[in-house]
Amino acid sequence: MKNPWVAVGVVVVLLIIGSVFLSNQSAQESNESITITDHVKGNPEASVMLTEYSDFQCPACSSFQPVVESVLEQYGDQIRFEYRHFPLITIHPHALRAAIAAEAAGQQGKFFEFHDLLFQNQQEWSTVAVPTTFFVKYAEELELDIEQFRSQLNSSLLEERVRSQFDEARELGLTGTPSFLLNGQKMKYETLDEFLGQIAAAIDPSSASGTAAVGSDVRFGF
Repeated sequence: MKNPWVAVGVVVVLLIIGSVFLSNQSAQESNESITITDHVKGNPEASVMLTEYSDFQCPACSSFQPVVESVLEQYGDQIRFEYRHFPLITIHPHALRAAIAAEAAGQQGKFFEFHDLLFQNQQEWSTVAVPTTFFVKYAEELELDIEQFRSQLNSSLLEERVRSQFDEARELGLTGTPSFLLNGQKMKYETLDEFLGQIAAAIDPSSASGTAAVGSDVRFGF
C-alpha cells in the first residue's frame, strides 16, 4: 500500500500552487485597464501651480479643504491645482487604503468626488477597524462600477502610485500634512493670511506688499 502521507503531500502542494495561481490572476485582473494620471483642478495650463501633498485621514487636511476650494473659486483659470498623496501611515493606519480607494475611483473619472467624500466623512471611516465597507458605500453614492472598484482596491499599480508620491514628498523634505508647493517651491507660513497672500502674490505680483514671503516657518499641518 502506498504511503498515504505522500498523497496528502501532493494534495497540499497542488492546493498551494492553485492558491498562488488564483492570487496572481486576481492581481493581474485588478491591474487591468489602469491608467495613471495626475489629479488636477483649475487650469492645467496656468503658469501658477499649487500642489498639495495630503493625507485623507489627517484632521488638519480635512479642515484645510474649504481653504483650497476658496482659492480655486477665487482664481479659477489663473491657477493649476494638483493633489498628491502623502499618507502618514505610522499615525494614520487607514490613510494608504483610503488613497488607493480614491485612485480606484479616479479610474472611473471620480477622483475629486471621492476625495471630497473621504474628507467630509473622515470621522466615519477613520475610526473603524476595516474601512472598506465605507469606501464601497461612497463608490455606490457616486454610482461607480462596484465590481471594478472592488477589484482595483487591490491593484498593485495604484498602491505603487501612492507609495511613489509618498517617497517623493519625503525627498522634498516634507514632514507633515497638508504641505503645499507653490510653483515648485515648498510653502512655509505661520498664518492663513500668509498662505493666501503668497498665492495672491504669485498670481498678481502687485499684491505682494504686506504679504509674507515663502520661507517662514509652517505652524500647522500634521
